[in-house]
Amino acid sequence: MTDNVKGALWMMLAMVGFAVEDAFFKAATGAGWTSPGMGTLQFGLTAMAIYAVIARRSDRPLWHPAYLQPRLLIRTGFEIMGRLFFALSLAYNTLSLTSSILQAAPLVVMLGAALVLGERIGPRRWVAMGLGLVGVMMILRPTPEHFTPTAVFAVLGMLGFALRDLATRTAPAQVHSSQLGLLGFAVVTVAGLVILAFEPGPPRLPTPMGAAFISATAIAGVIGYSALTAAMRSGEVGVVAPFRYFRLLVALVFAFALFGERPDAMTLSGAALVVGSGLYSLLRERRRRQRR
Repeated sequence: MTDNVKGALWMMLAMVGFAVEDAFFKAATGAGWTSPGMGTLQFGLTAMAIYAVIARRSDRPLWHPAYLQPRLLIRTGFEIMGRLFFALSLAYNTLSLTSSILQAAPLVVMLGAALVLGERIGPRRWVAMGLGLVGVMMILRPTPEHFTPTAVFAVLGMLGFALRDLATRTAPAQVHSSQLGLLGFAVVTVAGLVILAFEPGPPRLPTPMGAAFISATAIAGVIGYSALTAAMRSGEVGVVAPFRYFRLLVALVFAFALFGERPDAMTLSGAALVVGSGLYSLLRERRRRQRR
C-alpha cells in the first residue's frame, strides 16, 4: 500500500470521525439533553483529558512554551472563533446546511494564502474560488423569504476554521501533534465557557443521555483529529487533501437517516458547486507543484 493510499484512507477515517462528532453534538443539543454551551464545555474537557493521557504516555509535557508565541496565539484565537460559531450552528441549524458551508473553508484558506502569504494563484483558480463562493450563497439564499439569520453562525464558524488553518502554516513546528490537540480542545473548552456566559438562565448539567452523547462526541473528535494528523503526514497533500470532502457525504447521510433532513435542490446544487470548485483548486495546485 502506497503512502498516498494510506493518506487517503486516514483522511476518510478522519472525515467519518468529524461527521460522527457533528451528528452526536447535534443530537444532544437538538433533543434538549444539554445546552450548546454546556455541551461544548464537556466536549472540550473530555477531549482534553484524552489528549493529556496520550501526551503523557508519549512522555510529552502538557505545557509547551510555544503555546504563548504570537503565531500560535493568533491560531488559538481563530480556533476559538471557529469552535464557538460552529457549535452554535450545529445547535440552531440543520446538519446539512452547517456541513455544506464548512466545505468552503479550503477556498478561503487559498484566498488568504494569496492575500496574506503572497502565494501565486492563477486566473482559473480565482474563477474556481468565485464559483465556490457562489455555491455558498446558493446554500444561504440571502433573500428575505429564504434567509435564516442563524445561518450566519455557520459562515463565521467556517471563517474561523479557515483562518485557523491559514495560521497553522506559520505555527511552530516543535509542538507535537498531541500537544497541539491538547491546545485545540482547551480552545473548545474556552468556547464553551463563552457560549455559557450568553445563555439565558443559570447553567444546567446535561442529562445522563446528553452526557453520554457528548462523551461520544469527544471520542469521535479525538479519532478524527488524530487520523487527520496521520493523513497529512502519510502522502502528498495534493492527493490526500481532496478526501476532506468525504465529510460532506457522510454528514448528508447522517442528516437524512438520523434527523430526517431533506436538503432541497438549491442546497444540494450549492454544495456540489462548493465541493467541485474546491476539488478543482486542489488538483490545479497539485499540477502546479508537479511542474515546479
